[in-house]
Amino acid sequence: MESGPAVFAGTTFALFGTALLVWTGARLAHRAPVAYGVRPVASATLATVFGVLFLVLGVWCFTRI
Repeated sequence: MESGPAVFAGTTFALFGTALLVWTGARLAHRAPVAYGVRPVASATLATVFGVLFLVLGVWCFTRI
């Protein structure tokens, strides 16, 4: 019964982390800014770190099933 919320949370975190990493990679490949008004290296690094963090959090939720 308690695995339902873990599956939902794991899926949500994993999808968001993957989407953030793909979006950041696409922006960097086109040499477009990841965030306006912020240094390019800082915004790309922060977006990548949070993308990986959400992906790892999603995988962690799946291990709790």
